[in-house]
Amino acid sequence: MFYNYEITKEFHFSASHQLDYLPEGHQCKRLHGHNYIVKVTLGSDELNNDGFVTDFGLLKPIKVFIDDNLDHRHLNDVFDFKTTSENIAKFFYDKIKNELNMDNVVEVAVSETPKTWARYRELR
Repeated sequence: MFYNYEITKEFHFSASHQLDYLPEGHQCKRLHGHNYIVKVTLGSDELNNDGFVTDFGLLKPIKVFIDDNLDHRHLNDVFDFKTTSENIAKFFYDKIKNELNMDNVVEVAVSETPKTWARYRELR
């Protein structure tokens, strides 16, 4: 679904991970790290009384979570799922929708490198 208005907020963190279930010789099987970017997009057909889709300040718990739990950590020790960008994008989408009660989350995109992105969105 497309909205008349969309806003996007970026969050950054550095972390290591290892996809140790991949075949021998696969570069991601080795312990390695990334400078992650998480982009959260929210949408609305109408602006609120303040002229916003959503006040960016309401996303502060995501920044706090990243700083306290992910930045300069080993993601395999933090998450109980395979630490791919795809799964991390869904994790943040669900966290924003369910814990922050933001039904207007459009998508979450995660980048591990300047050339790669994974996106999660629910079709409406």
